[in-house]
This record gives sequence, structure tokens and C-alpha cells, in this order.
Amino acid sequence: MVALITGGSSGMGLEYARALAGRGYDLVLVSNREEELSSASAELSATVSVRTRFQDLAVPDAADALFAWCRDEGILPDVLINNAGMFFFKELQPEDLERVQAMLNLHILTVTRMTLLFGWAMKERGSGYILNVSSMAARLPEPGITIYSATKAYLRSFGRSYSFELKPYGVGLTTVCPAAIATPLYRLNPKWMRLGVRVGLIRTPQWLVRRALRAMFRGRRLVSPGLMNIWLPALIAALPGPLIAQLWKKFK
Repeated sequence: MVALITGGSSGMGLEYARALAGRGYDLVLVSNREEELSSASAELSATVSVRTRFQDLAVPDAADALFAWCRDEGILPDVLINNAGMFFFKELQPEDLERVQAMLNLHILTVTRMTLLFGWAMKERGSGYILNVSSMAARLPEPGITIYSATKAYLRSFGRSYSFELKPYGVGLTTVCPAAIATPLYRLNPKWMRLGVRVGLIRTPQWLVRRALRAMFRGRRLVSPGLMNIWLPALIAALPGPLIAQLWKKFK
């Protein structure tokens, strides 16, 4: 059994790798962080076979290049985790266009093509699992996370719809929408991160990964773990537009 994990060298991706290694899966870790890839490989290769692929997934042909490499190497994963992501919080300016394009490529183009390419190969084999990582932000179209929330909303919609097309062929597609998770992605001050975990507002990667993999192996289409996924989107949706505008002026 083989699991391919994008963004698998650190944060939540590394936790997916550890959890799947614990289930006996050999690993293919893909990341644009070469040193972290080497470190993750050294840690995990003590128990399972680990192959690494140093690659930028935020470019237009990333998915096709990765799929071609896997095909040449004779790799067709039993589990595909589309975990790689990026985040920034700010008022958008023309100088942000390059970063915006990278996020669109990474969250939308690469994940879509990865899901279609590997999903088709899994369909031909008659089995496989795909886990796409969206976010609670998919339900929070708010200033500061304009592009992030829009791309995550796409993943939520795409994953739920396409799962119906894959299921008759023995392939499961699950979309997970985490709330706040203690990873470096959001660049939160470590002191506030620890406080958030202590009071339960922020969850650990281990907590999230357990629930996401359990949902994937049970064939669920969409999973939104945690109480924050219930009350926070509803609370923010209830805020009047003028109040949101005033809050944005104050905190941007």
C-alpha cells in the first residue's frame, strides 16, 4: 500500500504521513522544502519505505509533471492526500497578483488536475482514496482572506460533486474542512497558538488527521470536524455588513 501526500514534509502533511505510516503505508512525500523533505524521510523511513519528490506545486503544469513522474516510477498510490496549501491575510493590491496566482494554481488548478489524473487511474484499477483539504474558511467569504476563502470554497464544492462520479468505480473522495489548526501556515505568534490549543479554540494536527482519515476510510464525502465549524460560520454570517466593514477598517 502506498500513500502520496503533497505538502508532506511538515505541519499537517507530516502528521498525515506519520498516521499512514502507522497503518503500514509506504509513502511518497511531495514538497517544495528540500531540507524538510530530507528530515521527514529520515524520520519515517525507519518504519516504512519513503520516496520524496522536491517540486513546486504552485505552477500551472505541476500536477501533470507529478503524475508523469509517478507513472514513470511505477507508482499508483492507494491513498492521495492533496494537502499542500498557502495562506496570507491582507488587503489585496496589484503587487499581490503573483502571490494570488500562486494560490489559485496551488489550491485550484493543481488539486483539480491531481484529483482527475490520479482519480482516473484509480478508477481503472477499481480502488483508491483521495482526501482534499479545504477549510472552514470556505464558508467565510470575508476581507483579508478573500482569495484563500474563495479557493477553499471551490475545493469544498468540487470535492463533494466529483465524489459522486468516482464512487461507482470504487474510489472514495473526501473533502475535509478544518477549523483552526496549530500549524505554521497561519504564522500565529507561538504564545497565542499555545493559548488557543489550551482553551480548545485551536486543535492539534494529530486531532484533525485522526478525524480526517477516519472519515476518508469510512467513505464520507465531506467532514467538518470540531464545534467551531458549527458556531463560528453561523456567528460571522449573522454580522451585519456595516459592522464587518468597520471591523475591517480597524484591523486591516
